Parts: sequence; C-alpha cells; structure tokens
Amino acid sequence: MAALEKATGDVVFKFEPFVLHVLCRELQDAQLLHSVAVDSGFRNSGITVGRGGKITMAVRSTHCLEVPLSHKGRLMVSEEYIEFLVHVANQKMEENI
Repeated sequence: MAALEKATGDVVFKFEPFVLHVLCRELQDAQLLHSVAVDSGFRNSGITVGRGGKITMAVRSTHCLEVPLSHKGRLMVSEEYIEFLVHVANQKMEENI
C-alpha cells in the first residue's frame, strides 16, 4: 500500500493465466489436444501453423484479471478492495496449478 500511495502514474493489478505451448508433429495431434483442452475448461486454447509448417497448440486458461488501482497518482480503490483482489488472484493461481 505504501508503494501504491507513492505512485504518480497509473497502476494496474494484473494476473496472467496459465499458458502451455506444445509443438505437435501432426495437425491431428494438435486437434486432439485442442479438444481435450477445451473440454477441460481451457476455452482460450488454439492451434497455430507457422510458415514452415510448425504446428503449435497453445493451452490457455481464461483466468485473467486486470484492474486499474490508481489513475494519475490518485488511488481509485480502497485497501480492502486490494486485499480482495489479491485473494481472487491467489484463487486463480490455485486453479492454474
């Protein structure tokens, strides 16, 4: 909180979700992994095929969190709300694990 109160610009609380990149030999392998990932709740997953034919399957969670805390040095939320955000982010981290 002390560092946040000293901030002169914009401060954002950000939690980045789990991402796993898997290099696949065949497109069918990537498609199978994609189906399993989506069925398991990783709805932001996708397949990328590069110019050289490299097939990459990305397993991505939807558990992101991005919340502005201050604007131009002015604190926009309470300490209680920041504690709540930390709790929510920690829960999301447990879900990642």
